[in-house]
Parts: sequence; C-alpha cells; structure tokens
Amino acid sequence: MKYLDLTLSRPAENLACDEALLDACEERGADEILRVWEPRDYFVVLGYANRAQTEANLELCRTQNVSVLRRCTGGGAVLQGLGCLNYSLTLKIPDTDGSITATNYAIMKRQRAASQSALANATSPFDQLEVNVAGITDLALGFLKFSGNAQRRRKKFLLFHGSFLLNFDLGLIDRLLPMPSKQPDYRKQRRHSEFLVNLGVPPSAVKAALRAEWGASEERAEPPLAAIRSLVRKKYATEEWNLKF
Repeated sequence: MKYLDLTLSRPAENLACDEALLDACEERGADEILRVWEPRDYFVVLGYANRAQTEANLELCRTQNVSVLRRCTGGGAVLQGLGCLNYSLTLKIPDTDGSITATNYAIMKRQRAASQSALANATSPFDQLEVNVAGITDLALGFLKFSGNAQRRRKKFLLFHGSFLLNFDLGLIDRLLPMPSKQPDYRKQRRHSEFLVNLGVPPSAVKAALRAEWGASEERAEPPLAAIRSLVRKKYATEEWNLKF
C-alpha cells in the first residue's frame, strides 16, 4: 500500500482528491492508497444524499464565510476545520465476501485498532479507555463519537474515508449544523457538543498508527492533479453539485 500525506489548498480540491484517487485505481489497477490530510479552513461537508437546507445552517454558514460542499459518499453532514484529521483508503474489493457490510466490518476493526494504538502511544486523557465501533461506521470512546466514516464503490476498488476529531471546536458544530435528520441509536438525541469528543492526541500519532496498521510503507510520488482540477471545475466547486438536494 502506498502512503500520501497531502493537504491541498482548497476544501473542494481535498474532496475531489479522494474521488480522483479512486478513479485512478479503478482505471489503471494501481496500488492501494492511504491518504491523510488536515483542513486549514472551516467548511461543512454534506453526505451525498443530504438535503442542504435540512442538514446545515446555510444562512449562518454564509454570514460566517463557511463553505458548504458535498462529498461523493453517504453518511451525515460534518464540519471540517482546524483540529480535525482526515484519511482515505482506496482499496481493492475482495473477490470473496466483498459486500458493503463485510467491508464496513473489516475496515472498522482495523481503524479501531489503529485508534487504540494512537491513544496508547501518545499523551492523552483517554489512553486507558477502550475504543469501540458504534453505530455502523463510527468510532467512539464509550458513547462519545470521535470518528465518522463512509464508503463508495466502483467495480474493482472502493473508497473508504473519514475523519478524526483531535482538538476541534465542538461548540462551533452546534452553531453551524442542526441536529441531524438521521441518528444512530446510541446518540440518544444529544446535541453535537454532548455527543462528540476530541481524542486530544497530535495528528502525527494518528498518522503513524494508520500507516502501521495498513502497512502503508511506500510513498506515492505523484497525486493525480489534473484529474483533481477537472473534478473541482466540473463538480466540487459548483452549486449544482453542492446544493443539488
């Protein structure tokens, strides 16, 4: 597996990069990839099927100059920004037992192990707590969520990506995102700042744990920049895509 630590300058570029990596692997049968990136600006990311008016406070986002974008995978709306670490895995779909449910289970088991390792090897108030998989594709400490994840599939490869809350302004999420229309049972109607938790470890600890868990030892030399720019221009920077629902 190849490793790519790449944060592009614009939020739309970072979302497009994940899809461009998936397309490249599907078209050319390239090596599997682990990518990590750290947002520099606050922006809302809607799940593919989310209704923008329902899942984001659009008027406040406009007044606060917080962009509202849409990703190519499912799940709920999230707020990205400083204190958050994102990852994406571009993986071959197994020939046997490669269903969505089996994929979720297999990947989340390894993401749980990586998170536990990051806590154990960094100074954190939670280093004695056990990480668990909650809902379908959440990672949590007890009943407090710190990572949400989603996937998209082609014929031969899949994209599985998500984010880790490390030192994020949780109160800002309450202001910019309403209560989600769909919630896992374990949330129990809690507001964002009561449901979410920061791991309190440096990004380097999570990056190292992910690389070790996935065996991403080889650096990827060239990201597909032309494909990223094309996806931004045609999709990720357009209101037709971002506000389509």
